[in-house]
Amino acid sequence: MTSDARGSGPTGEAAPDDFRATLHSLRVWDSPLPGFDPATAPREPVALFREWFVHAARAGQLEPHTMSLATVDGDGRPDVRTLMLHDVDVRGWHFASHATSAKGVQLAARPEAALGFYWPSVGRQVRVRGRVTACGPEESRADLAVRSRGALAAALTGRQSEVLGSVEELARVSAAAWERAGAEPDAPAPTWTRYVLDPAEVEFFQGDAARRHIRLRYSRTAGGSWDRELLWP
Repeated sequence: MTSDARGSGPTGEAAPDDFRATLHSLRVWDSPLPGFDPATAPREPVALFREWFVHAARAGQLEPHTMSLATVDGDGRPDVRTLMLHDVDVRGWHFASHATSAKGVQLAARPEAALGFYWPSVGRQVRVRGRVTACGPEESRADLAVRSRGALAAALTGRQSEVLGSVEELARVSAAAWERAGAEPDAPAPTWTRYVLDPAEVEFFQGDAARRHIRLRYSRTAGGSWDRELLWP
């Protein structure tokens, strides 16, 4: 059985022509975007990130705390995934995962990473690069303690990034983890680890419908202060 080139295939997948037509029909930034005057930006990036984050959330951006984390594996191949931001303070950008996960293993071997935030509702991006430090057991446990029962259940399920035998196995182990999380809200998850990315560079990107995008990069100096410079879009 064959499918029409313009229709869906036998399993419901989009045909190539449908995909390309849809792809090329999409537009970005058709609504008014906020302005950004880099001359008024604060001297350090954390303050500007917090300002932009709150603005994006109040503008209706869904899940502004989701971000991409890029690492490098043992063969030098880049890897990326989406996860949640847990905090931003003077130490850096905080997130968490299992130390035994793919990203945990990669960060243990090469503790350099990059983060990427994209808030399309306001046409803004933030990119962060720096060195990552694993927090100790006490801080990692506290990170999990303030999260939901579902987060604890996921942490108790463990085995992140390992090969899964079947969806039935996942359902069985997850159900047991949910039950334990309800009965033991302080149940330990030994491999759960909080990480902090100490930034060396932070770039703020404000999109513009006329493509005159504003890019402001902060770079940390040897003395710990921040240099600021504009980049061509």
